[in-house]
Amino acid sequence: MTRFKYILLTLIMLLSSYNVMAGHGTHSEEASDEAINIPETVLHHLADSYEWHIASYEGKHLSIPLPIILYSQNTGEWYFCTAHSLPENFFFNAERHEKIYEKLPDGTSVRPIDLSITRNVAQLWIVVIILLSVFLYCSRWYKKRDYKSSAPTGFVGIIEMATMTIHDDLVKSCVGEKHYKPYAPYLLTVFFFILTTNLIGLLPIFPGGSNVTGNINITLFLALCTMLAINLFANKHYWKEILWPEVPSVLKLLMIPIEIFGIFTKPFALMIRLFANIMAGHAVILSFTCVIFLGWSMGTAYGLGLNIFSAIMLLFMNCMEVLVAFVQAYVFTLLSAVFIGLAHVDAHEE
Repeated sequence: MTRFKYILLTLIMLLSSYNVMAGHGTHSEEASDEAINIPETVLHHLADSYEWHIASYEGKHLSIPLPIILYSQNTGEWYFCTAHSLPENFFFNAERHEKIYEKLPDGTSVRPIDLSITRNVAQLWIVVIILLSVFLYCSRWYKKRDYKSSAPTGFVGIIEMATMTIHDDLVKSCVGEKHYKPYAPYLLTVFFFILTTNLIGLLPIFPGGSNVTGNINITLFLALCTMLAINLFANKHYWKEILWPEVPSVLKLLMIPIEIFGIFTKPFALMIRLFANIMAGHAVILSFTCVIFLGWSMGTAYGLGLNIFSAIMLLFMNCMEVLVAFVQAYVFTLLSAVFIGLAHVDAHEE
């Protein structure tokens, strides 16, 4: 069994390496002996895409085309196409991270209204389907059995343990027993969404490999949701501490702007923390993967030692990223719960 685990980890590492270099081939038709541009390769894989690349072999690329939905400012019409059937007036702008631009009759280029289903959007829907399937399955289990007399086992037991751990040890304790119930569904959803997205993003093959929580647009939306949950339902004591803090009158003019500024720094910290940690983890793994292939171009003797070191570090970083996937989901949920709890502190508790 132990030998099987080692073989499985090795296969995952090799698949991850192959997937990175296969994706690099979609935007590069140079000879195989040309040096690998590591920064360009890493940034390309961290960016979003209008198609889901699977593999490349001898110049042939296997990818899943994703629907592109554009509104032309020139004709006023909607266009539905794929990356391989893009209308002539639209093009991929290499200077703007391969985003789609429209060329107008006067020669200028503008960014059209783009409602395309990109790789990150498709990954989001996959995560939603997985979460719905998991929790509907667990719900069906509880409907068919008397949960008071028989405890769940197996997969359902693991999900219940994780859910109750977050619910009791995190949500209830941080928000407070008097106010936690309205926020428990949101906080549990955030935790399992981030955790599932992070774990699927570590898979080197479809349907994984997408850098969803490493996209600042996703973390911005999650942070805004927490910001709304904090400020829309906060009690009067929370706003009193912000708009009229209990400090000497001389300091009120100084403290009020600082407290108002703090309303925005809390979600900003949540956004940057999740974005930076996930993106950095993906970047390090991709960099070590590129170094493996770069080593062979330096000669067998020198490349062998470099490749062994890179392979060990790649395996170590993949294991670390599994831990980071859980830690970042836990920390985001924990801080959200703490900030929400601070918005419901009663006057006698301050």
